[in-house]
Amino acid sequence: MNLLAVSGLSVTYAGSAAPALADVDLSLTEGERLAIIGESGSGKTTLARAVAGLLPPAARMAGAIRWRGREARAHPGRDIGYVFQDPSASLDPVVGIARQIAEVVRTHVGLGWPAAMARAVELLDRVRLPDAGATVHAWPHQLSGGQKQRVAIAAAIAARPALLVADEATSALDTIVQAEIVSLIRRIVDEERMALLFITHDIALAAQLAQRIVVLKGGRMIEAGPAAKVIGAPVDPYTRTLIAASTDVASLVDDRIAREDAR
Repeated sequence: MNLLAVSGLSVTYAGSAAPALADVDLSLTEGERLAIIGESGSGKTTLARAVAGLLPPAARMAGAIRWRGREARAHPGRDIGYVFQDPSASLDPVVGIARQIAEVVRTHVGLGWPAAMARAVELLDRVRLPDAGATVHAWPHQLSGGQKQRVAIAAAIAARPALLVADEATSALDTIVQAEIVSLIRRIVDEERMALLFITHDIALAAQLAQRIVVLKGGRMIEAGPAAKVIGAPVDPYTRTLIAASTDVASLVDDRIAREDAR
């Protein structure tokens, strides 16, 4: 059974004549890593937020989203953890980082404050925040961008969701920190056996992380398939353009195909 099944999904925002998404179909199984790629404005974030139930009230949605085989919405925070693009905007600047994570634990797991705070410290260590025991009392403004994103990931996985959505979660970071966060996300989803919906404009990152890739253009799905096939033998000219624009993807194609063949 699919963890998530999307069929005929269309989304239009108030004041816009053109849909942000049009007739999108996709599925995601337990523990699977799926990347959604495309340029800015292609509908990637709209798709992620529709799946997570985070569309604004003015958005009009048509189609079906089924969670665990039922036409029902998953619960954000409990069933789906969401990591946003800008960690500075996703963290509350006037609440300590451990308390923000503990609040997720209290809300979705039901632990009291002492146990929730202890769990927050464990999670900060889990995401390898440097000196988590001391940093637990830090405020968001005292952390670097990469450290803030680790805190955001800790909060997103606090309730052990079945699906983690990473919405351009590395695009605001420098290259070295970006690689560290991608490695962290891969480790977390593998250890927790979570499914991953990885939203990115960077096809090289998708090649590193995803088992399957969906390509969006203008709100429409134009190509989908196993990562090695989409990257190594793209069918659509738009996908070929994305690959050609990436300086890193050539070496990643060979590496990805080699790893798939070794399985």
